Amino acid sequence: MKADKFMSMEEDSKGQRLSTGIIGLDTILMGGLTPERVYLVEGTPGSGKTTLAIQFLLEGVRRQETGLYITLSETTHELRAVAASHGWSLDGISLFELVNEDGLDLDAGQSVLYPSEIELGETTKNVMRQVEQMRPKRVVFDSLSEMRLLAQNPLRYRRQILALKQFFSMRKCTVLLLDDKTSESGDLQLHSLAHGVISLDQTAQEFGRERRRLRINKMRGIKFDGGYHDFNIETGGIRVFPRLVAVGTGRAFDPAPQNTGSAELDRMLGGGLVPGTSTLLTGPSGVGKTTAAIRCALTALQRGQHVAYYLFDEGVATLVTRSAKLGMDLQPYLDSGQLAIHHIDPAELSAGEFAWNVRQAVQESDARFLVLDSLNAYLQAMPGERFLLLQMHELLSYLGQHGVTTLLLLGQHGLIGDMRSDLDLSYLSDGILAFRYFETQGKILSAITVIKSRTNDHERSIRELRLSEDRGLQVGEAIRDFEGILTGLPTYRGAAQMLHSASPA
Repeated sequence: MKADKFMSMEEDSKGQRLSTGIIGLDTILMGGLTPERVYLVEGTPGSGKTTLAIQFLLEGVRRQETGLYITLSETTHELRAVAASHGWSLDGISLFELVNEDGLDLDAGQSVLYPSEIELGETTKNVMRQVEQMRPKRVVFDSLSEMRLLAQNPLRYRRQILALKQFFSMRKCTVLLLDDKTSESGDLQLHSLAHGVISLDQTAQEFGRERRRLRINKMRGIKFDGGYHDFNIETGGIRVFPRLVAVGTGRAFDPAPQNTGSAELDRMLGGGLVPGTSTLLTGPSGVGKTTAAIRCALTALQRGQHVAYYLFDEGVATLVTRSAKLGMDLQPYLDSGQLAIHHIDPAELSAGEFAWNVRQAVQESDARFLVLDSLNAYLQAMPGERFLLLQMHELLSYLGQHGVTTLLLLGQHGLIGDMRSDLDLSYLSDGILAFRYFETQGKILSAITVIKSRTNDHERSIRELRLSEDRGLQVGEAIRDFEGILTGLPTYRGAAQMLHSASPA
């Protein structure tokens, strides 16, 4: 009989999910929480527990489910103020203060007149009494730290939590227990009692806003995406950015090379840029990396593709104006929405949010060509270099599986001589275009060469690169009379005419 009852309960809960009201969190949970279970939401003060709990109850209101917020730590006035800051109304949610003005009266101080276990027992009974009266489908208990103080020892505290868990399980309600992690380090009693554990974390940066992330520590009986996931608290609630996982997300695409808009550059690349590949444009500041990227992006726009351009270093107006002066007018494509230029502030961006924005551009806006300008600024948005490499590896794998042509711009230190970068992404890129300055006849010129291509038999020569208002981007013939151009300190050994000699100074 007991076995049959157990099987029927499993069958009832199988496949059912309860939405948290937070889309990104539901994505991580593969649809939501298992209903009629007790969950722990833990995090330090200010990490977003209350906001998450209110969103959970508001989702219940939207689904016509009764909700109850039991508070030991905040007043109902404070809860309504939090909701108002997000533009929410708590109508439809019952708020119950376990400690009100009467409980705070010095003449009614139970901690003096009664033992702590009696005070704890009264608190637990009040919770049960309120649930019995309301019969809610969703319950939030805020917070367990006050219960821990009343219990005074771990055994009594565990017994009370077990009693609450058993009580809630018989009332068919889904419960979020909030905890501010004031227990001793390594205390995992709550983790063992809860059906699932969601941990919220915030880290202060030396510059820029704090970074917030969450992790599913445990979730019995369902699959979920592990690891840390970035999230923001914005007006309107929590936005979670699920960690990008590239495996199994691809789609079919044509791998035929596509032209860049420059016949000479196409020859250097062995036919053009191949969809599903990433090309690293590396060189010193001002050498022509952005202009070359714009030329390739404009050609993609002219083919009818959607382009997403992520701009870290300069303003959008500056980029558009400079491109127009070189004969590459981007404004019509911006007006039509075919081109989206996203100006990014690295001090305000998390890696997870950026990856999510790229994913949205590919899946919702059908972006087929993507430019990241530049990786130097993107590096500043990351907590450490090893995270950047892992994040970029996953991001490039995702873009490659969706057939997106990706250009990555990386500035190098110095102008002449030895060139160095903050990090090495050469092994992640399918192709590398190197840009260099070199000096001849008292003038500074630019050179371009293809160092690597995994998809095409590329040209191995070095060509001169020139930018002009009347001709835009020009790529000259192979430079055969110089040695040491890539070092920035070349030696002239011939009589070849350079591009600057063939045009007005």
